[in-house]
Amino acid sequence: QVQLVESGGGLVQSGGSLRLSCVASGSSNYYVIAWFRQAPGKEREGVSCLSRADGRTYYTDSVKGRFTMSSDSAKNTVYLEMNSLKPEDTAVYYCAAGWNWYGDSSFTRPRLYDFWGQGTQVTVSS
Repeated sequence: QVQLVESGGGLVQSGGSLRLSCVASGSSNYYVIAWFRQAPGKEREGVSCLSRADGRTYYTDSVKGRFTMSSDSAKNTVYLEMNSLKPEDTAVYYCAAGWNWYGDSSFTRPRLYDFWGQGTQVTVSS
């Protein structure tokens, strides 16, 4: 089992920045850890992931160049640095972890992840 706890959400103006944190506890044998988001009335969307299989970080197109995912293994924490935020980035952001890595073309699929955090709200005002 893996427990995930997100923090760092809040209200920010368009163009601003936020840094989300996700602390993982329990088993450390997951192969991928990711950030998802879900806006009201929309499906959950994969934002970025860190694959332990190849050591690379992947991003969905809408956040490339604006968001950066990083990790601190000593703290069992992953971060999502979000810059140049837009109102369309408004959503609940979730941290997720999976036992398996299915390749970069699949990282945005929520069903491939085994553990989820409770989410943190990010609101970007225009």
